[in-house]
Amino acid sequence: MNAKHFFAVSVMALSALVLLVTPVASSAQAHGASVAEHQPHLFAAADFGIDAEAVTFTKDIAPILQRSCQNCHRDGGGAPMALTTYQEVRRYATRIKDRTAIRDRMGAMPPFFVEREVGIQHFKDDQSLSDEELAKIQAWVDNGAPEGDQADLPAPLAWDDSGAWKLGEPDLVLRSVDMTMPAVSPDRWGNIGLVPTGLTEDRYVASVEVREVNDIPVDRTSNTVGGRYIFHHMTYSSGTLSEDGSRVEGSQVRWPIHEVGRNADIFPAKAGRILLANSALELGASHLHANGRETTGHLEFGFKFFPVGYEPEYRRGGALLGNGIDIDVVPNLAGQEFHSYSILQQHTKIVAFEPHLHAPGVRMCMEAIWGHNQFTLSCVGYDHNWVKQYTFEDEYAPLLPKGTILHVIGFLDTTEDNPNVADARNWAGGGRRSVSNMFIDLGYSVTLTEEQFQAEMAERREMMRDRNDYDVGCLLCWAPVITESRPTLDGGSQ
Repeated sequence: MNAKHFFAVSVMALSALVLLVTPVASSAQAHGASVAEHQPHLFAAADFGIDAEAVTFTKDIAPILQRSCQNCHRDGGGAPMALTTYQEVRRYATRIKDRTAIRDRMGAMPPFFVEREVGIQHFKDDQSLSDEELAKIQAWVDNGAPEGDQADLPAPLAWDDSGAWKLGEPDLVLRSVDMTMPAVSPDRWGNIGLVPTGLTEDRYVASVEVREVNDIPVDRTSNTVGGRYIFHHMTYSSGTLSEDGSRVEGSQVRWPIHEVGRNADIFPAKAGRILLANSALELGASHLHANGRETTGHLEFGFKFFPVGYEPEYRRGGALLGNGIDIDVVPNLAGQEFHSYSILQQHTKIVAFEPHLHAPGVRMCMEAIWGHNQFTLSCVGYDHNWVKQYTFEDEYAPLLPKGTILHVIGFLDTTEDNPNVADARNWAGGGRRSVSNMFIDLGYSVTLTEEQFQAEMAERREMMRDRNDYDVGCLLCWAPVITESRPTLDGGSQ
């Protein structure tokens, strides 16, 4: 390492993955691990210079709902009630106050569960509410939910329910087979076949969006999000199609899981994901459910490509953390913890954090351990009704040197206080069903060369004002420089 580089990093001579899956009782460190212990976030309007009695729907509340709520809470949206007019919102005012005040735990609205107190706070597509917005909502409800002056009301948003893609028209659309679920039936699990891509050359993917298309009328109301769909989730990959077209061969590319309510995936500009020539999608792990109406539907996969000739600078890689196999989940116990560790073999930039637990899950944290220091990168609440991916803003994504120990902690609550648990008396192990359990970080990372790592850190330092400005995701940004020659005690050099 030359004089411009920071101190050397070495990979410890330990196994790449260590798992601890023994449940333990709740501790002082297990903040928020129990559903029953969680308290709402309440704020006084005066603390933000807000006149509580002057807060109105038209001036203060409607803009918040337009930004963070109406994408789902509208006619034809996925949510069970519309929140677009004063009359609609007034009816649910108290519930809105209560659900938004939960903020980062099971049942919170909007469903973006990043904890504000710890870790990195810069994410893409962040629809969460600020402290000031929560203060306005709480003041508005506490003062009788006044409507306000119609002149203050923002123009209503125009929603496109024609089936347009959220990320724009894809370059390639692939379609699964049609699947039909009766109005009432057991869940269906399993492979639903291959979807040939028809590509004649390799292409790197810039984004992928998956959507369900079914015969449920758009204006049909539903009590739950799941009531509008039959696909709960789809885990899929791609690979080269065999000569007889019956299977995919060789190494496969794993794509982000599709789940109800989950965002589309935009890959980093330097780390496109490849879709090979003569390839097919393998829809290997589907979960379909009945929704009270006989429904026929299929999935569509919309891929947008980087230009022909594009080559990624960074390669997808890094740690795979968690355990979906030999989990021992004790019945009727809050504060159970599961731990997974991995030692990074290469410099790594974490693009996204995606906690995946099952019904008992209530929280997951991700930490980086470097030397004697332990850095909390992110903690998020978990609600199995709303599985979310949290994509870091590029300039704040964790930038970790090789040798870092990456650590994720999952928190589970199997008591009756957890409304997602069907029966608090039952032990559960690993498995795909929601009554079984998983403990996995489904996010992803890219690996960097030494030169790329140094360049990324240099960009981070340019963002910071001085050495007192700290980036919790950049462990070595202010590390001392190692020179090629060091002074000796007698004044010479070595």
